[in-house]
Amino acid sequence: MDLRNQVLRQLKNRREGFSLEQPFYIDQDYFKLDMEMIWYRDWLFVGHDCEIEKGGQYFTLQIGDYPILVIRGRDGAIRAFHNTCRHRGHRVCTKETGSATRLVCPYHQWTYQQDGSLMSARHMGENFDKSQYGMKPVHCQSVGGYIFICVANEAPDFEPVRASIEPYMAPHRLWEAKVAHKNTIIEKGNWKLVWENNRECYHCAGNHPELCRTYPEAPTATGVQGAGDDPFIAEHWQRCEAANLPSTFNMSTDGQYRVARMPLIEDAESYTMNGQRAVKRALSDDVTISHIGTMLMFHYPTTWNHMLGDHAISFRVIPIGPEETAVTTTWLVHKDAVEGVDYDLHELTHVWDMTNDQDRQIVEENAFGIRSPAYEPGPYSEAHEGGVMQFVEWYANFMANRLQGEQAKLSVVA
Repeated sequence: MDLRNQVLRQLKNRREGFSLEQPFYIDQDYFKLDMEMIWYRDWLFVGHDCEIEKGGQYFTLQIGDYPILVIRGRDGAIRAFHNTCRHRGHRVCTKETGSATRLVCPYHQWTYQQDGSLMSARHMGENFDKSQYGMKPVHCQSVGGYIFICVANEAPDFEPVRASIEPYMAPHRLWEAKVAHKNTIIEKGNWKLVWENNRECYHCAGNHPELCRTYPEAPTATGVQGAGDDPFIAEHWQRCEAANLPSTFNMSTDGQYRVARMPLIEDAESYTMNGQRAVKRALSDDVTISHIGTMLMFHYPTTWNHMLGDHAISFRVIPIGPEETAVTTTWLVHKDAVEGVDYDLHELTHVWDMTNDQDRQIVEENAFGIRSPAYEPGPYSEAHEGGVMQFVEWYANFMANRLQGEQAKLSVVA
């Protein structure tokens, strides 16, 4: 059977409320289909405006087969390009981060302007038209200090995303924050296992002692239902909204992205061992009250986030292979906060450093068990794993719709 038809059949016939069949987590061909149907067609979070604060600053990353360059031009605009020279395909920028007045391919020194246009190409003859060989652009959008890209020829409309999440993000002024710390860990498991683990706190009590000091285990906080019926959360929303902080639960109709401001437990203000602020300098002067909890935002397939009163944390998910995923965590603080004066880096990062490593172990053991020939899809807890069920439903519907669309196109051509 054709792979696409097989996957479509499995998704349509899957047992709701259960995990996916084994190939979705380990098979190379299924992974390639994920990349083609989702990662190469949709908006992906890649980094922050403040990481490229000045003209000429750039960062690079790899999305499957696509090397990508994101750069701020001297005009202040943030742009993205395919990081491959139009001469013979060498990567133009080979470092993870850098700053350049011009972009020079190290192979034959073809030189590009910061807007991607080809400036010079040695010894190409009088009839060579430089205007035809600029770096190929990648769709790029910035919202609330977050940079999203899409490598498809035609990108989905980004404005519904912006309209939903920007009001919640704006009070934190993350476009003018600064990076206090950033690290990447490799989790030896499928990207969907990384997300499934993230979308519930059913596992937290037994695995995350540091996080559980401040973050509530209640499924109403992590999941996608019942938050408005929780009087503690409803009171928190009312208090934050009165201070001009959009807070109530807001999820897109297709379930791809969600924002909501959730309280931390007891008197906690930040993800620290004692619950007190990790940073003395508030993240944003636009936030006028204390104890705002955490503004949770996810956008499948690449990011989940926490935005607090003293700092923010972004998580970026990038698949490397069917059983390997890179998770990049970035801690953002006020642009004027000084390490050693306003914050201690170990205190700032400790809880999530520990939590990330614990989650890495969980995902890897999960992946290890799923490889067993004895594995079969198991039932999720309706009480505690509603968020996981929602993610799997989004994935199944998203893939099925894309695959059915492909079939429709083929039938028209035929």
